[in-house]
Amino acid sequence: MDKVSTAGTPVDKTAIRNAATIILYRRGAEGTEVLMGQRGASAAFMPNKFVFPGGAVDAVDATVPFACGPDPVCAARLAAEAEQPLVPALLAAAVRELWEETGLILGVPGAWPTPAPRGWRGFAASGHLPSAEGLRFVYRAITPPGRPRRFDARFFLAPATRVAGDVDDFSRAEDELSLLQWIPLTRARSFDLPFITEVVLGEVAALTAHDAPPDGVPFVRNDDLVAGIRRLR
Repeated sequence: MDKVSTAGTPVDKTAIRNAATIILYRRGAEGTEVLMGQRGASAAFMPNKFVFPGGAVDAVDATVPFACGPDPVCAARLAAEAEQPLVPALLAAAVRELWEETGLILGVPGAWPTPAPRGWRGFAASGHLPSAEGLRFVYRAITPPGRPRRFDARFFLAPATRVAGDVDDFSRAEDELSLLQWIPLTRARSFDLPFITEVVLGEVAALTAHDAPPDGVPFVRNDDLVAGIRRLR
């Protein structure tokens, strides 16, 4: 049976789906650390790989109220080559996936103006509204043809200081990722990583050294018409 989205419609597994990935970082004893976890051995997409939290955009993500939006540079770069309603949905998906896969909250205390939709009820029950403040859009990549799942993924970078609560408490995480841990950038490549994750880590090493937005966003395009890399500015 096809997987069903939170909107109740079947998901086409062969289509390129919009997705959001979030890279949380902090300063540790060995320098900059990033939060990663291991996908299950039975996962259809990237089994056993260590990845950043992330996943496909759900239809309800476009309806989520934000306490704080992203900075203008992030919003403008997200809007490049994307329909405007997709911008808040991508940001919301990043926040939701972090919550689902790690139990960590990117949000501020507040009550939702209307009942939270399916997929967001646990987040809302925590007493927080999602926040995109501090998120930086730093990478975009389309999964190459021939894979069991294909995504047009936007990667967001955020400091762990934006998390509400204990950044080492993963007790509320769902079971999609195991071995959740903060990994020093100097040792990240010793883990079993997808190729695109290794590439993104190269960008992250430079970007976490300062808080300025990146000089353009690398876009790895592997759709059915074009293959290559360029920068969104």
